[in-house]
Amino acid sequence: MEEQTVRAAIDRHWAASAAGDQVAEHEIYHDDAVCIYPQSGEVIHGRQNLQALRSHHPGKPSGFVVRRIVGEGNLWVTEYAIDYEGKSAFTVSIMEFRDGKVARETQYFADPFEAPAWRAQWVEGLA
Repeated sequence: MEEQTVRAAIDRHWAASAAGDQVAEHEIYHDDAVCIYPQSGEVIHGRQNLQALRSHHPGKPSGFVVRRIVGEGNLWVTEYAIDYEGKSAFTVSIMEFRDGKVARETQYFADPFEAPAWRAQWVEGLA
């Protein structure tokens, strides 16, 4: 699959996710896709289960910003920030494609934290 086609599918996926369009959001996945949340130890088998899980999330996202998408061939990574009920999480999604659709996705979620003062002389703030 051409990289432009994959990138367009990813862009549609994240736009649909941000808009809360559960049907369009999940068009990118194979029926037998596997999604892994390593931090909670969960594995979701199948597009239907993944869509059902996300559709029943009690805290619908109130903010969603894609920061960066990189990839080539069958491996693509998206960095994004998502807000649930006033709490932000920085997220990394690693998508592995097979025949033009996502066969496997691993998502990592991280809470923001206060930058320590001791390193202020070497850093700048993230916009």
